[in-house]
Amino acid sequence: MMSHGFGDSMLTTVIKGHPLAFETAPSLFSPGQIDKGTLAMLKQIEFSPDDKVLDLGCGYGVVGIVAAKYTPPSNIFMSDNDKIAIKYAKKNTAHNNIQGINIIHSNAYENINESGFTIIASNPPYHADFSVPKLFIEKGFNRLAIGGKFYMVTKRKDWYKNKFISIFGGVRIHEADGYYIFEAEKRSHSYRKKA
Repeated sequence: MMSHGFGDSMLTTVIKGHPLAFETAPSLFSPGQIDKGTLAMLKQIEFSPDDKVLDLGCGYGVVGIVAAKYTPPSNIFMSDNDKIAIKYAKKNTAHNNIQGINIIHSNAYENINESGFTIIASNPPYHADFSVPKLFIEKGFNRLAIGGKFYMVTKRKDWYKNKFISIFGGVRIHEADGYYIFEAEKRSHSYRKKA
């Protein structure tokens, strides 16, 4: 790990066989190492060239940048409501020689005009209340294509399990490194029930 002064760090790592570099800042989530929950989630996601990916709450850009190793960058959207995260996500696409990812400053889906995503992936802030993941899951359903999948990683199980089932009608739960990775597939146009 190299340091760049002012508290910024440069993390070098290999994810899914790809050597990557990420510049981080102290105010961002998991600045000293790639978050283990994010890595656990990435192990569950198989990106393909025809995917349309939303990295929701992208932080400094790990998920979207990994996705760009499999999916054309123009099909990848990264969003965060933190302007510093957006700045570093942009820096990190450059550090990893990726051009054309759509990086959007947005509170949840507010500034995202796209839909028809085949993958939405999120590592939401789970130390707060459930308002953020609730919004991500409920509004995310309508942004997915039929057959599209929503992945979310958390440290807690029951609330998320119930929320995904109420919106998607079912959910697969993977456990790794003390995290729960939720994988929900959109199978129809409407919620099973309003929650």
